[in-house]
This record gives sequence, C-alpha cells and structure tokens, in this order.
Amino acid sequence: MNTRQQMLTVTDHNRSYIDMTYVYPVVSRRARGVSVGINLNPNNACNWHCAYCQVPGLVRGAAPVIDEALLGRELEGFLHELIHGRFMAEHVPEDARVIRDIAFSGNGEPTGCATFSRIVKLVVEIRDAAGLGHVPIRLITNGSQVDKADVQAGLCLLAEAGGEVWFKLDAGTQADIARINGVSIRPESHARRLALCASLCPTWVQTCMFRWDGEVPSEGFVGSYLTLLEQAGLASLKGVLLYGLARQSFQPEAIHLQQLSADELEAIAGRLRQKGLAVAVSP
Repeated sequence: MNTRQQMLTVTDHNRSYIDMTYVYPVVSRRARGVSVGINLNPNNACNWHCAYCQVPGLVRGAAPVIDEALLGRELEGFLHELIHGRFMAEHVPEDARVIRDIAFSGNGEPTGCATFSRIVKLVVEIRDAAGLGHVPIRLITNGSQVDKADVQAGLCLLAEAGGEVWFKLDAGTQADIARINGVSIRPESHARRLALCASLCPTWVQTCMFRWDGEVPSEGFVGSYLTLLEQAGLASLKGVLLYGLARQSFQPEAIHLQQLSADELEAIAGRLRQKGLAVAVSP
C-alpha cells in the first residue's frame, strides 16, 4: 500500500493519499478521528456544483460503473491495515487514532451510483467481518436521489446496520440554493426529500455557512433556511451539523467566499437551538 509520508490533517482530504481507487482516509473535524472514505465518484462527477466544493476538475454527471470486487478488496485491506498495521502510528496524529466512521463521500454525489444499495450491503458485510460493527457507516449526500427505489433500499440497509445520513441543506430559497449549490430545485421538493430520508434512516442536516462577498448570512437568509427545516419536520431530524469553510474551494465561485468566525457560526446555531434542534458547530 503506497502512501504519502506526512501526517493526515483536518485540512488535507486528498483522495490520492493512498494508492486506491475507491477508499481513502481522512482525519475528520466533524467525526473527530479517522474517517474511512468510500469514493463512488472517482470521475469527479456530481449533479450539483457547490460553490465551496474542494474537488478539482469537478464536472456535471453521475457516478461511473463501480468495480465492486476492487472496492471490496480495497476496503478489506485498508481496514486490516488500520487495525493491525502501522498506518495509524505513522500517518495519524496521536489524539485522532480511532476509527470514527466509514463514510460514503468523495468526489461527487454517491447516490448517483446505479448499484448503491448493493454497495451499501457490501460495505456493511466487510465492516462486520473486520470486527467493526460498532463503527457507524455514514452517507454524506445532497439528497437529490432519495426518490429512487434503489437509494431508498440502501437507506433502509444503512439504518438496519446502525448507520446514518448527513443530508445537505445550505439555504432555504430557490435563488440561494442556485447560487450556493449550483442547481435549480424547488425548496419544498428538497424538504420533502429530507423528510423521506429521515423516515428511512436517522438523518442529520449538514449545512455550510460563510460570508458571500464579505456579507454574513442575513436574518432573512437564516429565516428561510429554518422555514425549510420546519417543512421537513424538525422532530424527525437528529439535528444540524453546522460548519464553516476549512479547506480551499476549487470552484470559480471561490472568489465570493470568506470564513465566518466561530462566534458568528455560534450565533446562527443559537437560532436553530431555539427551535429545539441539536446543533454541532465546526468552524
């Protein structure tokens, strides 16, 4: 297994850190430890185009056909190395040497994969065979494919395995979603997909907030976002993972983006908590 020699950090999520097609390690600031990534979009294709996306060479499209046998070998081998080998000692900071999750994430929308439910089943089987049944499997998704029967089947398998979904929602109006996520969708349709997802698998909303051309999110912006969460059903959600910009965007829209301070993010989190939502903040 070829690896680069330096330590992993929360600001380095390079998919080529190890010489594999589908599996990669990161130190996750939200998961607070090692996250074993499953990249179902090695073609850098996504059906959204988020302004803050860190994928270089991002293109519009869906996941390619997945070599499931190769994915299985990579995941089995890397989990064995994490548990029994030198990877943790040589590449992970001492305070992060714990496997926090296995995450469907990567370089595009994972549920764009045509065999998503079958791959979820494969990953669950490999996790359990490695003795890591206590490690959650997470799906990090923009939620756009939740209406598909195969994706719903995958969500049910994920729930049965003790997993959860991190569902992207960054704004509450059609114009703001188009500006931030690069896609034209009806907000109420996305709220319905969020509600459906939460009915099938435990679901957190993941939200990135930042300054746009120096302006903090306005009262109206946050209010519209909250309204959309309410339409989805606050009681059905585990909570909100609210985070800021930690890594460089490789999209042309990056020129508009600046970080919010920890205090500014906490102020937004306070409004969400007033609605009874659990909120975890990662500046």
